[in-house]
Amino acid sequence: MARESGSARSTESGLPIEPVYGPQALEGWDPAGKLGEPGAYPFTRGVYPTMYTGRPWTMRQYAGFGTATESNARYKQLIANGTMGLSVAFDLPTQMGHDSDAPIAHGEVGKVGVAIDSVDDMRVLFGGIPLDKVSTSMTINAPAALLLLLYQLVAEEQGVPADKLTGTIQNDVLKEYIARGTYIFPPKPSLRLIADIFKYCRAEIPKWNTISISGYHMAEAGASPAQEIAFTLADGIEYVRTAVAAGMDVDDFAPRLSFFFVARTTILEEVAKFRAARRIWARVMREEFGAKNPKSLMLRFHTQTAGVQLTAQQPEVNLVRVAVQGLGAVLGGTQSLHTNSFDEAIALPTDKSARLALRTQQVLAYETDVTATVDPFAGSYVVEKMTDDVEAAAVELMRKVEDLGGAVNAIEHGFQKNEIERSAYRIAQETDSGERVVVGVNRFQLDAEEPYEPLRVDPAIEAQQAERLAKLRAERDQQAVDSALAALRKAAEGEDNVLYPMKDALKARATVGEVCNALRGIWGTYVPSDAF
Repeated sequence: MARESGSARSTESGLPIEPVYGPQALEGWDPAGKLGEPGAYPFTRGVYPTMYTGRPWTMRQYAGFGTATESNARYKQLIANGTMGLSVAFDLPTQMGHDSDAPIAHGEVGKVGVAIDSVDDMRVLFGGIPLDKVSTSMTINAPAALLLLLYQLVAEEQGVPADKLTGTIQNDVLKEYIARGTYIFPPKPSLRLIADIFKYCRAEIPKWNTISISGYHMAEAGASPAQEIAFTLADGIEYVRTAVAAGMDVDDFAPRLSFFFVARTTILEEVAKFRAARRIWARVMREEFGAKNPKSLMLRFHTQTAGVQLTAQQPEVNLVRVAVQGLGAVLGGTQSLHTNSFDEAIALPTDKSARLALRTQQVLAYETDVTATVDPFAGSYVVEKMTDDVEAAAVELMRKVEDLGGAVNAIEHGFQKNEIERSAYRIAQETDSGERVVVGVNRFQLDAEEPYEPLRVDPAIEAQQAERLAKLRAERDQQAVDSALAALRKAAEGEDNVLYPMKDALKARATVGEVCNALRGIWGTYVPSDAF
């Protein structure tokens, strides 16, 4: 939120906000070079010429908890309520490449997402959902290749060819080292795996978005808007360099890259942030990588409203926050949007709160006039100046990353993590002092909070998943599993694409943990340095 210190105000990125903006704010400003037309370089005004005047953004609600059966029921309910795309949340063991019966998984099975151990679980998760008709996003990173292949296997069982599948895997492991922590392998083999995914999808699943380069989790960790786009775009540059170094032409994979950002309550700076990010990425792709396909220059992104800004105190106030954040994302030109449920600061969303979150998007799309025109803020003195200011701040941070040798080297120096932690500490200090107002938390409190009954995950799920795994291991052809895992290890030791033997192993009913353990045996695991 904008903060006030005496009479001076500043943005979340620490940039000044003037009380009045006029023509002098854009003195010497070049509208042709800074703006262009919607759907044309530098894409400041949006990646498509008509944006929402033709059709609204994709309303993609993020969901997943407990067992595959429970999550499947929630997906069907969301589809019935009008959601346009599914977005899968996986539990921590799945995100870390562990089976539900592994000792390290104890207490976490099904808690923050759905537990997926094998193709059997994936089959249940998407039972009765036609995979040629829905677009599915999967928030999975280190083991992203496995979940994508499981999805493809289930689609094949449905009779859906891979070239009909549409969706996204997050697959952004660099931000895990920076802000989130669900990494498995060291950076070098992780980047090799991402390059293999790019190649595999180009040949086998051509409509799939192979990566969603994410600033959202950095923002949740405390990154400012300028830091969010700077470090996200720096990671994107690293992925493009990796793919080019692996022998791919930039225009063969760049059109399938996508991004993932947060939307905070500070509407004006968020709109400016999205516009600045599009402009920077278009310039980088054209000038550094020589991309010629206009789709390679487009920064297409998904947005989620800011979970970190939700409060457990007076949770109904979160409905207002989410509506404001969603409006900022739409005014900034997002391609798809997830709106958080008002009770997520307390527990998993209930059916009612998930439906209200979707209804928030539907009100924005169908009851307001924000879809009637492209880029409503274009030419606004304040938004254009903020766009320039956020762009300049982000470019300076990207330069510092480059000076350290690129995103991976900067991660190893702890640069991004340290910058974000400083920002998070500043936010905490401002909240504690009352300089940053959080309604219901440090101002406008209630003497006593009203009782609220949250949705709870049944702890018996862990035992149920263990039983499913025991049954799977007893039924499957173990010799076929062992042979497929051996082929996977051989590919990982060499230069062959690991996704083909990985798919064979998963089809033979190898588990997520077994496949990841095979790769751990060859590539090792990442251990963060204590040097910074």
